[in-house]
Amino acid sequence: MLPIPTVSIVLPVYNAGTVLRLALSSIFLQTFREWELILIDDGSRDCCMAGFSFSDNRVRMVQDGRNLGLAARLNQGIELARGRYLARMDQDDIAYPERLETQVKFLDEHPHVDLAATRALVFRNDGSAVGLFPFRQTHAEICAAPWLGFYLPHPTWMGKMDWFRRHRYRIPEVVRAEDQELLLRSYRASRFACLPEVLMGYRQTGLPLAQWSVNLEQGRFGHAAAGFLAFAFKALTDAALAAAGAQHIFITRQTRRASQDEIDRWSKIWRELQQSSADSPSWLRTSGIAS
Repeated sequence: MLPIPTVSIVLPVYNAGTVLRLALSSIFLQTFREWELILIDDGSRDCCMAGFSFSDNRVRMVQDGRNLGLAARLNQGIELARGRYLARMDQDDIAYPERLETQVKFLDEHPHVDLAATRALVFRNDGSAVGLFPFRQTHAEICAAPWLGFYLPHPTWMGKMDWFRRHRYRIPEVVRAEDQELLLRSYRASRFACLPEVLMGYRQTGLPLAQWSVNLEQGRFGHAAAGFLAFAFKALTDAALAAAGAQHIFITRQTRRASQDEIDRWSKIWRELQQSSADSPSWLRTSGIAS
């Protein structure tokens, strides 16, 4: 029987293409080793999981051919998890080597905290750094304006297992805002924190439009006017950028400048991951997978 892990990492996958391999490599290069990985394929059509066969018995793969959506797969991962803590991970992002170790240490030392995120560096597909996401550290700062959203990057979350099982993700899913809906529903009965260390590389993709629909749907009436105005302005801006094919402008506008030391640190991690992924890593059984 396998030992009970400290951390259960839940990683849903849908049409991940070639980026999944780097995300997986970043997990296997973690300095903290007491984890399990629950890799859930949500009915991918691009064969991104084809050929994966893991030599590490800490990995559990779930493939049933169905497309249920992210929230349903996250809830499935919560059900399957055996760890004391649950960690989120996205298929196209990169965890820094110290991510799990740092978050476990923080949660162990701060038992009143239910959910801890980390700072994240946004990067492009070629590995170049864009900047840092805005940062709020304490629960009060994170929840200061709930009708405008929570600065708590979803792929960086690690929290108590009983917190995830108590709240779970909403079904039917609030598409691309399942995290904001959960935080808005739970923040008054929870304690959040965000670590000041940058411990996740967040791949630049599309626009987080749906967060604002959550604010309208579940925001308090006293903030309805502010929420509506913020939603309308941002929705118009996002729509214009999307129509112009300029999503990258929005991402850049939302980030903060990273120091040269932080960029150098990220570049080193990126190079090491590229090399590790190209060298047929020990955790992967060779089954005809392209690098």
